[in-house]
Amino acid sequence: MHDGVEGMLREQLTVRRDQLGSALAGTAARPYLQTLLTQVDEALARMDAGSFGLCEACHDPIETDRLLADPLVRLCLDHLTRTEASALERDLELARNVQQSLLPSSPYDSVAWRMAYQYRPAGIVSGDFCDVVAGRGGDRYFLLGDAAGKGVAASMLMTQMHGMFRALIPTGLPLAQLVERASGLLCESTLPTHYATLAVIRAQDDGAVEICNAGHVPPMMVQRGRVVPLPTGSLPVGMFCDVEFPVTRVSLEAGDGLVLVTDGITEAENASETEFGTDRLCHICAGSAGQRAEHVVAAILDEVDRFRSGPMADDATVMVVTRK
Repeated sequence: MHDGVEGMLREQLTVRRDQLGSALAGTAARPYLQTLLTQVDEALARMDAGSFGLCEACHDPIETDRLLADPLVRLCLDHLTRTEASALERDLELARNVQQSLLPSSPYDSVAWRMAYQYRPAGIVSGDFCDVVAGRGGDRYFLLGDAAGKGVAASMLMTQMHGMFRALIPTGLPLAQLVERASGLLCESTLPTHYATLAVIRAQDDGAVEICNAGHVPPMMVQRGRVVPLPTGSLPVGMFCDVEFPVTRVSLEAGDGLVLVTDGITEAENASETEFGTDRLCHICAGSAGQRAEHVVAAILDEVDRFRSGPMADDATVMVVTRK
């Protein structure tokens, strides 16, 4: 395990041990608290012995996202008991249902804009973040992000981002300040390993568009059949607590559009381990210019499926926003 991650978990465990000690000193202490304290002490002892994060059955590394979610785990997924595996499966299924309930409708229509997307988790849960939020004065915010890592930890960050932007957008903050505020809140409230790339589009009914890209795959602007990759812009959100996020401004006419993807699309590999890349994405976008948003989404995913060799290695999402 990376030294920085283990150091962070050691700090967490030390805090938990202190809190358990305080709780046990109370008159209403319960026996299960002593069990938890023993488990915390054992985890710290494994850190001192150099065996923390290794499965006690096979001695292979335990999945990092599971350790981040619960530093007391002692077995990798392959060696859970049948009861533990069934409980984990139920929890993941519940998490999947929660994630699906947070996704926006597709296709989505407003007065001036049409959006469509497809969301493809590589596993039961996903770290991709996708949403549409109505702002003040008829503005529409289209968001696509990708949390660092995979699995449960990434899906938890995705859920946190959903609630955060839904709370911040109605305040009417300028786009740069909106993303800066969200990034600061994420940095202050999550683990250092939890951050996300993010692209946010603020679209007005007159065709004026602002785009803030926080370390995400460059959005493609399709304008009169010409494809222009827009700047990456800045660092991911949540990586540092004080970061500025520049905004790109464009104006779109009827039939123009914006194409956003997560890196599960651009980094999909064929049998020769060649990545799909942005050049292929640009070519598909140019060939699909003027089509309805959902048709562009389907064209991109069809081409990725033909290109890719083997199962998906990462979550993949495509979002297309077109001016009506």
